[in-house]
Amino acid sequence: MLLVAVFAIGTAAGQPDAQAERLKKFNDAKFGMFIHWGPYSAASVEASWPIMRPGAWGISEADYRALPQRFNPVEFDAASWVRLAKRAGQRYMVFTTKHHDGFCMFDSDYTGYKITNTPYGKDVVAQLAAAAKAEAMPLGFYYSPPDMNHPGFRDTSRLSSTNWQGEPARPEWPLYLDYMDLQLRELLGRYGDVFLVWFDGLGNQRKYAGRRFHDLIHSIQPLTLINNRIGLTGDYVTPEQRLPKGIPRKSSEVGNTDPNDKGVFSHPPAPGDFQPWETCMTINGTWGYNRNDQRYKSTRDLVRALVDAASKGGNFLLNVGPTPQGTIQPEFVERLEGIGAWMRVNGEAIYGTTYGALQSLPFGRMTAKGGVMYLHVFDMPADSILLDGLPARIKSIRALDGLTQVRFTQDGGRVRIPVAGLKVDPYATVLELATR
Repeated sequence: MLLVAVFAIGTAAGQPDAQAERLKKFNDAKFGMFIHWGPYSAASVEASWPIMRPGAWGISEADYRALPQRFNPVEFDAASWVRLAKRAGQRYMVFTTKHHDGFCMFDSDYTGYKITNTPYGKDVVAQLAAAAKAEAMPLGFYYSPPDMNHPGFRDTSRLSSTNWQGEPARPEWPLYLDYMDLQLRELLGRYGDVFLVWFDGLGNQRKYAGRRFHDLIHSIQPLTLINNRIGLTGDYVTPEQRLPKGIPRKSSEVGNTDPNDKGVFSHPPAPGDFQPWETCMTINGTWGYNRNDQRYKSTRDLVRALVDAASKGGNFLLNVGPTPQGTIQPEFVERLEGIGAWMRVNGEAIYGTTYGALQSLPFGRMTAKGGVMYLHVFDMPADSILLDGLPARIKSIRALDGLTQVRFTQDGGRVRIPVAGLKVDPYATVLELATR
């Protein structure tokens, strides 16, 4: 997952009503579960990168390649994963069907490097798709265009670290694109409704003939959303492991991991210029399971990251890396359920909202929905909450935790809310501001 350029060739403009409704459903969902899982979990190493950029992982490419021989997640229960996502308040899931190493977590007809050729022997994607359908949980598929295992992508007689970016000048390259075509047809044709396709194309994404695959996806499932990591902007853009400093716009380029946030601004965009987006983030420091990585973000920080994303109109895709046995580790479960408890009280201030009118609040964030603004207070001021520059008159203010009315005064665009008597939430205290 690296910085890439994004080109202004969107698919949202002029969409049929049903496809626009799919994008709205995505934007309204706000919170999703990302799942990075594969044989690499058995060695507590990151997905793919130990063979692409070896060094600190302590595993050779040969040993990494041999991990499927001992991958047997007998405790995997797809339904329990979906139910956990629902308890967390997550409204869609994205699963890694194939990462850069080329290993397929589905029963592809076009490779032997797949889950059904492990001791486990079962199609994980099929099980997860069935469980998601049973729970009415939208399910998207991560699919990696890079593939260290395919001889059309690179000369596989060499170590992956020497040519992991692919070799499109070789005559075998068109055969690799055909392989991608065949596998995407499998994923879109076998497993029911695919909510979105999450490409992860690394650098020079144009080499993957993105328009070909956009057209292929929509020829099979016209409503499926597509992210921006195959050389086209697609339906939404994907900053990674960070939150933008402002609101992304269609009129400017927005990269995946650009720390300078070129093209984002603190003030709300003009009508039609908002760029849908989603940030993906890990709970600890790695995407795949790593028993040695205990750098866990707190529940408070994760709730606030979700709020921050929503306050800029974006989605928060929070990753879990399941264990080699197929379970989700208790530290992740604890945090997900903590977020879910907060969402059960405050979810109306997240779901279906968009960016708030005030974007530079020193003590919190703001979201909006219809004629309502939601103030998320992270750090409660000692005396009063002051809001300057509100665009509308306030009719009433209530606290979501107890639905109690809150006192306030307004002078033009300035509102003062005394904090005395407010119940402070340790994650974020939410106040609903209804406009006249």
